[in-house]
Amino acid sequence: MSTIAITAAQAKDLETLNELMFDLHNEHHLACPEHFKTAEEIEQEKSIARYLDDPECLVLIAKVDNRVIGFITGHFCELVSTVSKPIPMGSIDELYVAPKYRQHKVAHRLCRQLEQRFKEYGVQQVFVEVWNFNQVAIDFYKHSGFEHHIHWLRKAL
Repeated sequence: MSTIAITAAQAKDLETLNELMFDLHNEHHLACPEHFKTAEEIEQEKSIARYLDDPECLVLIAKVDNRVIGFITGHFCELVSTVSKPIPMGSIDELYVAPKYRQHKVAHRLCRQLEQRFKEYGVQQVFVEVWNFNQVAIDFYKHSGFEHHIHWLRKAL
């Protein structure tokens, strides 16, 4: 495989990013249709362009031969709670790599680069939310050093 380049996303990448975002949401819907909207429904409500326009957000892309094959989005926030100390945080909001390029450490490289950018901005901790059905993502994040922090439990009535 050719060299993988990790760079900041630009407006010219938007069409491909929207296609990859669609694929991400479609995979979630197919895996868990009882909880996830269709990719078509989400596409009407959510665009990755909002990240490109927000100075508190980051979008990094992975490219092979000048073709976008994956992306990661994140944003800055501060954990503020009545019971815990405030801490500068970063979140990973979406991470997606085209199926053909999985198993080539692309997601790992995207995460490492996002973490480095967060460090440069003074972020002390990174969090990510992963649905329980997505065991591949859970395993990936655990392998990347993430640990359980808060358990959200759900019960149907």
